[in-house]
Amino acid sequence: MEGIDELAPLVGVRVACRALGVPRSTYYRSQQPPAPPRLRRPRRPHPRALSSGEQAAVRAQLNSERFVDRAPRAIYATLLDEGIQLCHWSTMYRLLRSDAASSERRAIRRHVVYTRPELLATAPRQVWSWDITKLRGPQPGSWYNLYVVLDIFSRMIVGWLLAEREDASLAEVLIADACTREGIGPQQLTVHADRGAPMTSKLVAELLLDLGVTRSHSRPSVSNDNPYSEAQFKTMKYGPSYPERFGSLEEAQAWVSSFIDWYNTEHRHSALGLLPPVVVHHGQAAAVSAARQQTLDAAYARHPERFVGGRPVPPLVPEAVWINPPAATNVGYGRGDRGSGAGGRTGV
Repeated sequence: MEGIDELAPLVGVRVACRALGVPRSTYYRSQQPPAPPRLRRPRRPHPRALSSGEQAAVRAQLNSERFVDRAPRAIYATLLDEGIQLCHWSTMYRLLRSDAASSERRAIRRHVVYTRPELLATAPRQVWSWDITKLRGPQPGSWYNLYVVLDIFSRMIVGWLLAEREDASLAEVLIADACTREGIGPQQLTVHADRGAPMTSKLVAELLLDLGVTRSHSRPSVSNDNPYSEAQFKTMKYGPSYPERFGSLEEAQAWVSSFIDWYNTEHRHSALGLLPPVVVHHGQAAAVSAARQQTLDAAYARHPERFVGGRPVPPLVPEAVWINPPAATNVGYGRGDRGSGAGGRTGV
């Protein structure tokens, strides 16, 4: 309030407070002398409470060698059978709590608290997500395992592999090949996955360490911690061409190869400004958006009356993508793919 004290004698309190953005009530309150501290009267003991001598007698029984390891209910019953009534067992519990002498004796399992992954990508080749999904084979109970590595910023599938089993060695080869193909340097990339056996294997962990790649994992049983891989699998399996089952591994490989080629190069992704992933992955989004803007500007010049909201703009292209944005940045970030509540993005 020093500025107001200096300014008020010259222009008045009202003008000074308005100039400095301080409510007058706050200024006047600051001029009041501090109120004296309230004196609390000592709390009177309850008329039915035990006296200090009675409490000492109860404590002596509770801490005696005879009763030190017994529960207050058992102590109460034993003394009552001997013709002694000191207090109720709830009072015994209160005295023990006040002495910090009561605690849980059983070995209770402590659940591990896993850190919530918070990953940010502002360009391709910063954060990858990978997972394994099952494809139905020719007979009930037979499955093929599809490994997919996805760049969360561009949604480009940068590596995939189809096999008859889940194996950490296959995952190791897949990730190593994808890093080589994409030119990943040390300390450039974070690879995120759930906690399946291949994802947490020693082989994959050592590979990522050798490549200088940071490893990240979802919390157990939290599917939203890996939203982009889950959403990509949903796009694949809910598409009209996805078959009920595959007749052979070769047939499945052919179908997956065709789907991934379509997904990367032709799929108009709703979270990428309706651009294919390959366009965003290779840094061509700005040029394509500029060309779209020219087309829209020409249409607006021909028929401005058709655009009630003014000059049209093409769909937004993301400038940042999150897995679990921090609470402070939730405002302004939309959802990721449909059904992936943990993802978030903002546009330019």
